Amino acid sequence: MRYAEGEILTDEGFVSGYLGFDQQTGLETGRGKAPKTPFVRGIITPTFVNAHTHIGDAFIRAKRITLPRDVRALVAPPDGLKHKLLREATEQEIVKGMRTALQEMATVGTSHFCDFREGGLAGVLQLRTALRNRQIQPVIFSRPATMTYDKEEVSQLLQNSSGIGVSGISDWHYPDLEKIARHTKAQHKVFALHASEVIREDIDAILDLKPDLLVHMIAASEADLMRVKQERIPVVLCPRSYAFYQLNTNFDLMKKHHLTLLLGTDNAMINTADIMEEVRVLSAQQLFSIEELLTMITYTPRKALNLEDGIQGLNLLKHFIVLETGSLAPIYVS
Repeated sequence: MRYAEGEILTDEGFVSGYLGFDQQTGLETGRGKAPKTPFVRGIITPTFVNAHTHIGDAFIRAKRITLPRDVRALVAPPDGLKHKLLREATEQEIVKGMRTALQEMATVGTSHFCDFREGGLAGVLQLRTALRNRQIQPVIFSRPATMTYDKEEVSQLLQNSSGIGVSGISDWHYPDLEKIARHTKAQHKVFALHASEVIREDIDAILDLKPDLLVHMIAASEADLMRVKQERIPVVLCPRSYAFYQLNTNFDLMKKHHLTLLLGTDNAMINTADIMEEVRVLSAQQLFSIEELLTMITYTPRKALNLEDGIQGLNLLKHFIVLETGSLAPIYVS
């Protein structure tokens, strides 16, 4: 039996204790000191959940081109630079970039990720191809190939994904979004939506779609955030993306009103898919504690996304990570 010792992140906060493990008996957990000298000490957490990615554009990072720091110019569908480059790229190029991002996630201990998958059914199948022979688990939010509602296409997408994930209401003909949202709900799948990233968008229009998950909301008003809290809708934050675009944020209001917060790495053409980098950026702002930030990438997304992956002992997972106290660098990934 090998032992890891330190502060263990449980769903109720940190507990001083240890984990013992081997291939035959699995995990042994306990409070206080380990029965034998531990081989590693640090902060012990469940594996991570990256709650918002676009790994289909990872190939663009390899091109080393200068990207505009304007959200609409870079990522707004259908004419943002990202979408132009996606249309020009080969499937092989896109899949290769996806595999790079998947490796980045696996290296830091990410076991699950939520990908907003562009490109219709073909985009979903590209991701499935990239995932072959990899243990990381996807939560795929597909989207129509064009920004219109087609009943047959949406049915196909929902059969091959966990739900639909679309860009903000400002990008769409709203009646099409209403149809997509109703169709998704009728199939008991997740409807996820980018919202109020650069400018405040109409909160009534957003909530009328009955989203299960919102991404960004950093341009939302305090009253908007209170509505989201009332509706118990989780919000995913992507701090490095906001820094890239030099966007103002309202994290203090989100904390004040106790929103359910998750973290994601957003576009892989801008950032690596290392979720711990998002934690470090927020940690430097000294608004959230380390316990709060690590919970945002472990227990909170598992609950929000109904991920069932073997919680046991001290509410820890069968697979775990040990982080170096202080730097938060992963020093052991089981």
